[in-house]
Amino acid sequence: MAINKEHKEFHSIDVEAREGWAPPPGYPAGIQQKILAGELDEVNKTGNRTRLLRFDAGVYTTKPFVHDYWEEVYLVEGDLTVGNDENGEGGEAFVPNTYACRPPGAYHGPFKSENGCVLLEIHYYEEKA
Repeated sequence: MAINKEHKEFHSIDVEAREGWAPPPGYPAGIQQKILAGELDEVNKTGNRTRLLRFDAGVYTTKPFVHDYWEEVYLVEGDLTVGNDENGEGGEAFVPNTYACRPPGAYHGPFKSENGCVLLEIHYYEEKA
């Protein structure tokens, strides 16, 4: 797999700041992303990206997610519940320093966070032969 990302040395990332965060397409209000490196082209099914995904307290999604790229997720801070229903009830709660690696086509979620959280996510397509 070829990884084409820009060279970036250590630099500060303010997860509390409002600047640099944007809502990802199709996500409910209260979830924002900050792209750290790379670019994922979902139309042409190429590329990769590393991003932070932030949930505000009390936010939840209502449907499972599925996509055609690999996804690695690390819960940096806060709480994340996986598998809640459409009303945000139920599911399994996770704490920081937990990790998931999902292949293309894996159904996952819905998700909620009682107190808010920050996730580090890496998304990538396999290199075409």
